[in-house]
Amino acid sequence: MKDDFFKYQAQTTPYPLALEISHAKGSYIYDTDGNAHLDFVAGVSACSLGHCHPEIVKAIKNQLNKYMHVMVYGEYVQQSAVEYTKLLASLLPKNLETTYLVNSGTEAIEGALKLARRVTGRTQFIAANHAYHGNTMGSLSIMGFEERKKAFRPLIPDVTFLQFNSEEDLDKITVKTAGVVLETIQGGAGFILPKGGYLKKVRQRCDEVGALLILDEIQPGFGRTGKLFAFEHYGITPDILVIGKGMASGLPVGAFVASHQMMASFQDQPKLGHITTFGGNPVIASACLATLKVLTDNQFIALALVKEKLFKRFLVHPLIMEIRGKGLMLAMLFENAEIVNYLILSAARKKLILFWLLFEPKAVRISPPLTISEEEIEEGCGQIIEILNCYQPTTVN
Repeated sequence: MKDDFFKYQAQTTPYPLALEISHAKGSYIYDTDGNAHLDFVAGVSACSLGHCHPEIVKAIKNQLNKYMHVMVYGEYVQQSAVEYTKLLASLLPKNLETTYLVNSGTEAIEGALKLARRVTGRTQFIAANHAYHGNTMGSLSIMGFEERKKAFRPLIPDVTFLQFNSEEDLDKITVKTAGVVLETIQGGAGFILPKGGYLKKVRQRCDEVGALLILDEIQPGFGRTGKLFAFEHYGITPDILVIGKGMASGLPVGAFVASHQMMASFQDQPKLGHITTFGGNPVIASACLATLKVLTDNQFIALALVKEKLFKRFLVHPLIMEIRGKGLMLAMLFENAEIVNYLILSAARKKLILFWLLFEPKAVRISPPLTISEEEIEEGCGQIIEILNCYQPTTVN
């Protein structure tokens, strides 16, 4: 099967990990040789409730027995999507009441960009250096990392970049700005938190000039940081909220959320101002609904902050310079990329799944399922410490 994988399925790097998967359950992924791999990545923050959580599987099966797809988004009333968006609205600030369901985070960003231009009548977007919002052309245009963009230019025009956490750069937000697009916590850059009331100052500047604040919570959303959404930590509310990854416990989904008045601008002039065939798919919406119910009916969200403390208690080593992030969205920082590569590849051999970050080569991702146990945390952290104890720097003659 591995030979067929390399021949028939497109890869995105020269050397994919190519682990052959048999099944997955809870905090473990099992390979075709029967080995259990402890998952500290959760599908890059997507499997929020672990693998094959019984309530999610039950909801999916129940919906499969009814119907899987009936009509393009926004035409038919489908119970799972309606119930999900209603429950989500009840948990969000009042101005975030209407949800547009799509198929991925990057598609949700595209919709948010279109909505901001439609509502404001302006064209400019402000984004952050080292931002990651996806890989479609609009999302790529607001990515703050030229190395990954230059091969695909020209991109959409009228995008200006600021430095995340820089108050001096806020003057770049003007009356020409349609929207300011920020990750609430910068992911690919190394899990960088906003500091010193930065997001409140961005919010204030947007209000002063009439720009919309678009927060990308594709990764930190759905309990990963110890709140349902990370913006709740910082005392602000966006005009448009973009979500994805963990909202369906591993199924492909995304959404953007705004006021009913704003979202209504897609209904006319032109009609079908934004359209998707499979967005709001009832099977995936049922997984979204079940995920949100499990998250809010249990203590997994609050426990993310408790588990953060466990990781920081167990991961103490001279080679670990810093642990960034919040909740179960954590990154270990090292002096150089050599240590990172050694740790991730050595961990893979020891059946512990770690992974890289996009733009910070000195960081190792830790984003396990929110359901991970204290015993599993201790086990995996112990393996990390053992690996680091064996590290020997490469000598250059």
